[in-house]
Amino acid sequence: MPTLDQLNPILQSGQATTEAALELFDALGPVSLEFMIGRWRGSELSTHHPMDGLLAASNWYGKEFLDPETVHPLLFLDGQNRVFKVAPSLAAMRLSLKLPMFKQPAFHPLVRLMTAMSTTQASQARLRMMEYRHQVSATMIYDNLPINDSFRKVDDNTVLGLMDFKDIPQPFFFVLRRE
Repeated sequence: MPTLDQLNPILQSGQATTEAALELFDALGPVSLEFMIGRWRGSELSTHHPMDGLLAASNWYGKEFLDPETVHPLLFLDGQNRVFKVAPSLAAMRLSLKLPMFKQPAFHPLVRLMTAMSTTQASQARLRMMEYRHQVSATMIYDNLPINDSFRKVDDNTVLGLMDFKDIPQPFFFVLRRE
């Protein structure tokens, strides 16, 4: 298990190499489905992944796990700081990856408008215990995207998430903190 001295620089800076993030992820323990239940505030862990900055540009809030079958993988904040749920779109995701200009502050209002146009109340994912990188842990499976998010325990209120997206070999990392 990593020590707080090893974790804190990465968690506080929000940056790491992919190799360092993988090393940290592999050293952390698993979490159960029950552990993940609740609303979580998210932040990106920058590893020079093509998606770095996209969630922040769209005012990403986090994720909500009501039960293993009812998961809202994308929560965002509106202009009045109210949380709303979004239906993930593979087409929108691929477009934003091909056009990195969406990460630029001048385009943030457009990105947020496009995000707000995809609101939903329906569950968009589910939780299962799955093996990833030699450890069985809670994993969020998107209903309509070729993506799994695996979670590892940092402490009782923090997890490190790793997004495994079929289109991109490099994993995307994020941190979730329990509300």
